[in-house]
Amino acid sequence: MKPPVVLLLLASAAMADPLPVRGIHLGAPRPDEMDLALRFISEALPREGVNTLVLEFNYRYRYASHPEVVDEPALTRDDVVRLAEACRRAGVRLVPMINLLGHQSWAKTTFGLLRAHPEFDETPGKYPDNEGIYCRSYCPLHPEIHKVIFALIGELLDASGASDFHAGMDEVFLLGEDDCPRCRGRDRAELFAGEVAALRDFLASRKARLWIWGDRLLDARITGIGKWEAAENGTARAIDLIPRDVVICDWHYEAPHPTAPFFALHGLPVVSSPWRKPSVALEQLQIMRRTRATAAPPVAERMLGMLQTTWVGFGPFVRAYFNEDKTPRAQVAEAVLCFRELFAELRRMQ
Repeated sequence: MKPPVVLLLLASAAMADPLPVRGIHLGAPRPDEMDLALRFISEALPREGVNTLVLEFNYRYRYASHPEVVDEPALTRDDVVRLAEACRRAGVRLVPMINLLGHQSWAKTTFGLLRAHPEFDETPGKYPDNEGIYCRSYCPLHPEIHKVIFALIGELLDASGASDFHAGMDEVFLLGEDDCPRCRGRDRAELFAGEVAALRDFLASRKARLWIWGDRLLDARITGIGKWEAAENGTARAIDLIPRDVVICDWHYEAPHPTAPFFALHGLPVVSSPWRKPSVALEQLQIMRRTRATAAPPVAERMLGMLQTTWVGFGPFVRAYFNEDKTPRAQVAEAVLCFRELFAELRRMQ
């Protein structure tokens, strides 16, 4: 048995180790924001100590394989190559993202995939103008869906040279619906896990790793967290069905729910994802550090770090960060403040 002083020294050393993931998630820049994006990547990210940038492209990329799904304004392949090159020079891992399964619409707008391919809709012909639902989902069992999605993912991987890909998959409320001739009556946990596995296996064939948000793998009733940050529709059991190498982005914005160790204890690598409350972000970081310092090595090693989210648009966030917008919206200012305080603490740890 090691003396207590040795244990304290070991714990202190583990807590001081730089976290493998020190990241930020942003919506991809608009074409007219490319100069701003390149400046942010080359100047701000190294200064703040960011080593991972998740850029959410969705359908705002000029896909050559399926131009029908493109949402304007769209970035070109050359734009993405330039972003990727800037990241490499800055020592930043670029993780491209398309929000898959859910989040196929917002308000009255249906995004490119289901606009161009309504046959992929989980609730075909229902909810005109998306009235009465949060967001549309595609049917994961449609026989043609993966042919399209894999082509889109492949294009972003080719343009960015990325070895990691974020597929979103948060807040999926429409799944296993009676309106879907393929999904009706199916176990929702198995449907969700099946889609995760399909995406993971495709990415593995490209030597890339899958990242997803973690909310659908938490049980809202057991945790008391609620239907947004956890699931009420039966998908939570998928936590035991998905491949163990999928990176879970565990987002909580209003309170630092201690769920990151839960994912690590289930054999899944995990990052904690705050948004606009520094107190929440710093407590999530403390949970990450304490678990890395005190858990058994297999669990500690799965606690990968932090991924700050923003949700205010690339341009507004970056202009506020550079103090080029003197009167940013409240949520923009809050996200920037949270980012600054979180990364100041991360730098202090190094």
